[in-house]
Amino acid sequence: MTGIVLAAGQGKRMKSRLPKVIHRILDRPMINWVAASLRRAGVDRIVVVTGFEAERVEAVLDEDVLSVRQIPQLGTGHAVMTAAEYLDDEEVVVVAGDEPLVRVSTLERLILTRRNGDYDVVFLTMKPADPTGYGRVVKTGDKIRIVEHRDADQETRKIDEVNTAIYAFKGSFLRDAVKRLSNDNDQKEYYLTDTVAMAGRADTIVVEDTDEVLGVNDRIQLAEITRIAKKRINEEHMRNGVTMVDPETCYIGPDVEIGIDSVIEPMVFITGKTRIGDNCLIGPMTRIENAIVEDDVEIIRSEVDSAEIRSGARVGPFSRLRPGAVVMNNAHVGNYVELKKTVLGKGSKAQHLTYLGDTNVGENVNIGAGTITCNYDGKNKHKTEICDSAFIGSNTSLVAPVKIGERSVTAAGSAITEDVPPDSLAFGRARQVVKEGRYPKNRGQEEKN
Repeated sequence: MTGIVLAAGQGKRMKSRLPKVIHRILDRPMINWVAASLRRAGVDRIVVVTGFEAERVEAVLDEDVLSVRQIPQLGTGHAVMTAAEYLDDEEVVVVAGDEPLVRVSTLERLILTRRNGDYDVVFLTMKPADPTGYGRVVKTGDKIRIVEHRDADQETRKIDEVNTAIYAFKGSFLRDAVKRLSNDNDQKEYYLTDTVAMAGRADTIVVEDTDEVLGVNDRIQLAEITRIAKKRINEEHMRNGVTMVDPETCYIGPDVEIGIDSVIEPMVFITGKTRIGDNCLIGPMTRIENAIVEDDVEIIRSEVDSAEIRSGARVGPFSRLRPGAVVMNNAHVGNYVELKKTVLGKGSKAQHLTYLGDTNVGENVNIGAGTITCNYDGKNKHKTEICDSAFIGSNTSLVAPVKIGERSVTAAGSAITEDVPPDSLAFGRARQVVKEGRYPKNRGQEEKN
């Protein structure tokens, strides 16, 4: 089955330099919502027709999505003509790239209705409260035609069933119909809607939930569709056993997985391919992207990007886990601690004001406040290794490459530049010198004199 997504237009009302269909809904470009729904409905070949800023649209498509370019853009029928080489399938679904909320179940029903009835075309319609501006659906037995609002007479405008631009075609019919399209109209364009009148047998399915077929024409509609998508996703998670303290302020991407009995606090953003386990506490004021979070984890007021957090670990408040960070079981990352390409071992703690980069920290290690791994020499990154049960004193600078042995201790305020053997104490600081009476108590009086 082939799906053709019409995405060549600019979307001038968006007032944007970007093509309309790559504007994001939550964390996914609009066009990819449409493609994902087609894929889940059983479409195994998806072709996107691009035009305005084609390179930008093609850059956001998934790897398995094909594309063709419509240059110039001469209407929706011309767009399908552009994809003529992909009309060799006997089942073809055509959808608009700016209708991202259509449900998979609705597409499946559309496809099955056309297939089981052997129709030339079946398309989705709706009955909005105000049909002004929509193409009216005029039915005469098995024959249907679509009359655009500007071309409709007063009697036709009384019809409340309107076109939504989502179609299931018999492939052989569509291949022939697009060849017969004419551009004999005021716009000098080829309209896909004209193929409906050519069909020997056609039918419609009225969509009850009009949210499914809402289009995006401006930023206000984009915000409204984002609100609807967010609500759908959050309600689905809650039905599956996730608690959301304030769903209105939780922004969860469509590819996110969350386990049962997890609690999502207010002002949380979870995006990408993030997987969160059971019985986790997330938030408030937390952002997580493309992360793996196992069971029984707490993440409080923190940022997590492309990192892994193992069972029983605690992160936050005000922690930042950058790509490549791994927090092992029952480890703690605390206030103003940043990890990058670092493994923090089981039961280890970095609780305060610390940067660990390109570091492997063993089990049951204590990282004192103010510790820094100096991993960059201006040209290259170097690694630090801190072995099991080591104790890193507060305000220690570990100048990589360097290794701290098992059970060793670094004195507070040290700059460690050489490896430290196991069971050792390392100092790396200047000796304290006190000059008694160097500054009199009444320093201001001395300067005055």
